[in-house]
Amino acid sequence: MTGGFSTPKKDKANKVSEGMLVSTGQILIRGVDSYKSGINVKGLGTLFARCAGKVYFTKQKTSHGKVRTFVNVKPVQKKAK
Repeated sequence: MTGGFSTPKKDKANKVSEGMLVSTGQILIRGVDSYKSGINVKGLGTLFARCAGKVYFTKQKTSHGKVRTFVNVKPVQKKAK
C-alpha cells in the first residue's frame, strides 16, 4: 500500500484559521462540505478569498433548522500616504 491510488489524500482541510490575513485568491478551505462561502468568499468544494483581508467565521441557522458555518473575509483598509 505504498503510493498509488490506495494512499488517502491529505489535502482536504482548513487552510486558514480565524483572524489570519489572506491575499486575493488564496485558498481558505479545500474539500470540506461543512463550511459554506460567505462574504467575499467564492467556491463550492474549494473556498477562496475574493479580496485581501482578515478571515472570520459565522454560524447561521437555515430555514430547515440546520446550523451552517460560513467563512467570510473582512477587507483591510489600504493605508493612506
